[in-house]
Amino acid sequence: GRRLLEQLVRSFDAIDTLLGELVATPPQSVVRVSVEPSLASVWLVPRLNRFRQLRPDIDVSLEVDPRLIEFRSDQPELALRFSTHATAWPRSQAERLASTVDSPVLSPALLASGPALRKPIDLGRYTLLHEENRQGWARWFEAAGVPADAIPARGPMLADASLSKQAALLGHGVALGDLLQIGGEIASGALVKPFDIDVASGAYWLVARNLRDLSEPAAAFADWLRSEFVESRRVLEARA
Repeated sequence: GRRLLEQLVRSFDAIDTLLGELVATPPQSVVRVSVEPSLASVWLVPRLNRFRQLRPDIDVSLEVDPRLIEFRSDQPELALRFSTHATAWPRSQAERLASTVDSPVLSPALLASGPALRKPIDLGRYTLLHEENRQGWARWFEAAGVPADAIPARGPMLADASLSKQAALLGHGVALGDLLQIGGEIASGALVKPFDIDVASGAYWLVARNLRDLSEPAAAFADWLRSEFVESRRVLEARA
C-alpha cells in the first residue's frame, strides 16, 4: 500500500508540473494576412520561414485573394497589395513598402537558341508573355524607344506574374518581370535580363484599417515585412 501511495504521489506531482508548464506557456497567436496570389507564391511564401524563426509564437494565416477587403472583424487585419497609388483603398491606411520596376527576362536556353537580342526591337522576333493586358509591354517598348507599330500584337495572356515567370522559366517566351519578385532567378542565372531598361510599374503597399492600432502579432508581422522589403531592395540595387 505504501508503494502504491508513493506512485500516486509521484503521478500527481508530475501532473501538477505539466499543468504548471501549460499555464506558463503563452497561447499561440495568429495573424491573418490577405495577399495577392502572385506576390504570395513568388515573394512572400519563400520568406515566411524567416518570420517563423524570428517569432515562433505567432502563426501566419495567409488568405490569397486579390480583391479589396474592408477589414471587418471577420477579415484579415493586414493586406499586402500592388497598386499605382495609395488611394486605391478607401477608409483604410496604406504604407508604401517598395516601388516596382519591370524589365524583359527569358530563360538562358531560349536566349541561346533564339534570334540575337542586340536591340530592344529584336524582342519582336520572340513570343512575348502578357499579364492580363498588353499595356505593360507597350510601356516598356515606349521607354525603349521602339515605335508602337513595331510591337507584336500577339502572345499568350496569363493571369498573373507567377504564371508569367513560370512560362519564362520553361522557355515559352519573354516575360516582363517585376525585378523585386524575380531577382533571385536573375541572380541564379535561371532567367536572363537582356537589356538595362527598367520601367516603373507601381508599388507594393501594406494596408490596414489603422496601421497605428494593430494587434501585437499584426504589428510584429508588419515590422518584419518592412525589413524584408528593405532587404529585397538592397539586394536588387546591389545587382544593378
